[in-house]
Amino acid sequence: MTPAIVGGIVAVVVLLLAGLVWVVVRMRRVVKIETPEEAADAAQAQLPGFAVAGAVVGADGQGALAIAADGRVAAVRRIGKRLAVREVSWRTVRATQDGILVETGDRALGAVMLAQVDVLDIRRLAPKSVRV
Repeated sequence: MTPAIVGGIVAVVVLLLAGLVWVVVRMRRVVKIETPEEAADAAQAQLPGFAVAGAVVGADGQGALAIAADGRVAAVRRIGKRLAVREVSWRTVRATQDGILVETGDRALGAVMLAQVDVLDIRRLAPKSVRV
């Protein structure tokens, strides 16, 4: 084998390894819910008649709550590249030491955690007619 052939093989192997590393890093990257507006848009798009009055996103970007003007509440969670939205009752929204936990009862969605969000944040968003 000539040095040119060996060099070509080494270059191809290096490019393949770099591509593999790029794919692995891309797949492991955690996609977050970036803004409350993103959660609000998803809730309005997926729930008929859901006019969002406010939304809050957890500090880790993994969960969000959207609250409608009529007092309804929706849990939002990123599953892969899409946002899953489920309307829940206020009874399923509870405060924990780590933040707000929403037990949706949906097997696909699971429990939605809003890290570092407290009850005061939720009370500010809820309509006056809803007692949180």
